[in-house]
Amino acid sequence: MPLHKGPDASSHEHERRLALNPFYGEADPIGGMAEAPPRHHMPDGPLPPMSAYQLVHDELMLDGNSRLNLATFVTTWMEPQAGVLMSECRDKNMIDKDEYPRTAELERRCVAMLAHLWNAPDPGAAVGCSTTGSSEACMLAGLALKRRWAKRNADRYPASARPNLVMGVNVQVCWEKFCEFWEVEPRLVPMEGDRFHLDAETAAALCDENTIGVVAVLGSTFDGSYEPVAEICAALDALQERTGLDIPVHVDGASGAMVAPFLDEDVVWDFRLPRVSSINTSGHKYGLVYPGVGWALWRSPAELPEELVFRVNYLGGDMPTFALNFSRPGAQVVAQYYTFLRLGREGYRAVQQTSRDVARGLAERVEAMGDFRLLTRGNQLPVFAFTTAPDVTSFDVFDVSRRLREQGWLVPAYTFPANREDLSVLRVVCRNGFSADLAELLIEDLGRLLPELRRQSGPFTHDKGAATSFHH
Repeated sequence: MPLHKGPDASSHEHERRLALNPFYGEADPIGGMAEAPPRHHMPDGPLPPMSAYQLVHDELMLDGNSRLNLATFVTTWMEPQAGVLMSECRDKNMIDKDEYPRTAELERRCVAMLAHLWNAPDPGAAVGCSTTGSSEACMLAGLALKRRWAKRNADRYPASARPNLVMGVNVQVCWEKFCEFWEVEPRLVPMEGDRFHLDAETAAALCDENTIGVVAVLGSTFDGSYEPVAEICAALDALQERTGLDIPVHVDGASGAMVAPFLDEDVVWDFRLPRVSSINTSGHKYGLVYPGVGWALWRSPAELPEELVFRVNYLGGDMPTFALNFSRPGAQVVAQYYTFLRLGREGYRAVQQTSRDVARGLAERVEAMGDFRLLTRGNQLPVFAFTTAPDVTSFDVFDVSRRLREQGWLVPAYTFPANREDLSVLRVVCRNGFSADLAELLIEDLGRLLPELRRQSGPFTHDKGAATSFHH
């Protein structure tokens, strides 16, 4: 999709006006119709509030239903009480620590809670901050890795030196942005065979004296699988023993960092591993908060270069802040604190276990149809990916995605990256609010569509690149 731009001047689109229903106006319906606002430039005068609301409301009805969006990891349901709190805080600017000290305190408490959850060696010493989402959090973590590398190598390299970052080709696009924006060489490990994410041996082999770190993803967006963080750290430990290279690891736990602590306590991936220097997560994914809030934490102040931390006067004291974004509402941070209080560890465990149960049950039902082959089963992230069975020739995953969309379901179909461009899949993300009842409805709709798909002479998709849906 191209970047947003104005209408083509050669068409009459720029002259079109919005259609105003005469019933919308508070008075003088005929005059209201004649004063219908233009589409692509600001109107000369104001509209009644109800008219403005209804115009926007009607157009937004054409958006998809977020609860039926099985492409997004982002939270689409919260309790009404959380919505009230967010409404009460949306006019508070998070950066104004002195004016909104309690909001700042709630942010600090959330950081402390996450430090405990992720087993920081000294939770009181761990540093972190809220962000607008994991993308910003990843930028901050990458920037800290680069600055630490530059300080360690100041005697060997000029400030303009171009270091590298090792990661799997399955990383979220924000890491590609980081490398482009901050002039870091991305060293991407391709997929091979049935390995769809980073592996320890290849990661270590790509590291050298110019490597600022390795990114391990706890919950790949492509298939929902965890990358083997402990194995990656062990391979880097062995690398240090052989070569002296000390390569830190950042864990991109956008989704998994709010799932694994509750459901997979035996999986060691967090600050229990000394090589893990920082972790991020999306509070608005399996953190169960509406978008957008993310979190970035560092093991200790030593992992976050002091020159990157800005100081804000806070109640006569010192409030450190480290974020790319400045002004943003406090509503999402307050909602995160509410959710931590509301659920606690056992509540989070119950919510995430329910999502995993729905994912695993749905995956089994899909496999039982016989037309599909599962790549993952929802037993890590509550997410599973599947493709058509080898003997299916009458339709492909893009046909399935398109037909499900006709029923209101948004299920993405996409092609895997190098070296598995030959593999096209569907992916289902099960979030809180996607219940077993909704899963049953999805299976019923898919079952009704399959006979028609089987009767096709072949897949309708000719350009798979154009058909690929957004997969993050």
